[in-house]
Amino acid sequence: MRTTTGWMVAGLAAVLALVPAGGRAEIRATAAACELVAETRVGGFEHPWGLVFLPDGRALVTERPGRLRLVDPAGGIGPVVDGTPEVVARGQGGLLDVALHPDFARNALVYLTYSAAYDGGAGTAVARGRLESGPGRPRLAGLETVFRINRASGTTRHFGSRLAFDPAGNLFVTVGDRGEDERAQDPGDHAGSVLRLRDDGSPAPGNPFVGAGSGGAPEIWSYGHRNPQGMAWDRAGDRLWIVEHGARGGDEINLPQRGRNYGWPRISYGVHYSGRPIGEGSRAPGLEQPAYYWDPSIAPSGLAVVAGPLFGAWRGDLLVGALKDEMLVHLTVRDGHVVGEERLFRRAFGRVRDVRIGPDGAIWLLTDEPAGALIRIAPAAGRCG
Repeated sequence: MRTTTGWMVAGLAAVLALVPAGGRAEIRATAAACELVAETRVGGFEHPWGLVFLPDGRALVTERPGRLRLVDPAGGIGPVVDGTPEVVARGQGGLLDVALHPDFARNALVYLTYSAAYDGGAGTAVARGRLESGPGRPRLAGLETVFRINRASGTTRHFGSRLAFDPAGNLFVTVGDRGEDERAQDPGDHAGSVLRLRDDGSPAPGNPFVGAGSGGAPEIWSYGHRNPQGMAWDRAGDRLWIVEHGARGGDEINLPQRGRNYGWPRISYGVHYSGRPIGEGSRAPGLEQPAYYWDPSIAPSGLAVVAGPLFGAWRGDLLVGALKDEMLVHLTVRDGHVVGEERLFRRAFGRVRDVRIGPDGAIWLLTDEPAGALIRIAPAAGRCG
C-alpha cells in the first residue's frame, strides 16, 4: 500500500486561459498527457450535489436544499422532479447523491441519499422511486425510504453520502460519522461506515456482521471512516474506491474491504482543527492505512474512475473534486496503487462537489455554489492518449 502527501505530485500544473467559443467562454488546462478544454454547459443550480446521466443523455442533478432536476446538458437547467423526500436542509444536510438502478431501463428506479428527520434529530437515509418523465412535469412515483441509519443525531455535519452499485447489483452507501468521532469505531453504529445493501435496502448477503452474535450492524461493509463524500466502482479493476474528508489534513483515498477498520478517529494523517493531535498518531495495529492521503487537506468530494476511449491515457485512473482548493485532481493508478497526482483548473470554477464520466466519455463536474454549474471537460484534440 502506497501513501503520500498532497504535494508529492507528478505531472504539470494547470495553465488556464479564457478562450471564446461560439459565444461561450472555455477554460483550458495543460495536463501531462494532453490539453483540456472546460465548458460550462448549465448554470443556475442552488448548491448542486449529485449527478447521474440517464440512458437518453439527459441527467438528474440534486440540489442540497431538496430539489431534484431533470437536465438536458445541451438545453438548460430543466424542471424540478416532483415526489422527492422531505429533507433536513441544515448545515451539510439536504438532498445528497443520486444513482440509477442497474436495471433502470426496465424498472426506472432512481435512488437518493438525503438527511432525514427522525428520533428528534437527523440521519442519512436512502429512498427510491420510479422516474416518470413523459408528458407533463416529471416525478418520482411510489417513493419509499428503504434505509436510514440506526441512530439519529442533532448535529448538522458529516452525513456522507454517496451511492454506487457493484456488478452484482449490491448498493454501497457511504455514511459520515455525523460529527461525533467515536461513533465511527462502533461496528454496531452505521455512522462512519460504508454500507452494502440489497437494492431493497436490506443487508446484502456476505456482509461481515450478518448473523446473530456478530456484534455489528448487518448492513456495514467497513467502518472507521470520517466523512466519505466520493465513491466509485472500478469495473475493469473489480474494486471499490472512496474518498473521505480528514480534519485539518488527512484526507484519504481508501479501498474499503470487508470488515476492515479504517481507523478514524484512532489514527489520522491530520490534526484536529484546534491543532491538537488525533488519536494514536498515523498508524496502529489492526487499523488500515489509506491508499493515498493529502496533508494539507484539499477537502475532497466526488470521485470517478476514468473509462472509455476519450481519455485512453488515463483509463483506470481516479478523478477527485476539491472543495477547499477548488480544482479537479487526477490521480494516476497502477495495479491498484496511486502513483502520481496532477492538480487541474485550480480556482477556475469554484468548489467542485461531484465528478462523473458521462456517456460521451467526457468528464463532468458539479460546482457547489449558490449559483452552481454543470461543466464538461474534454481533450482539446478530441482524444487524450
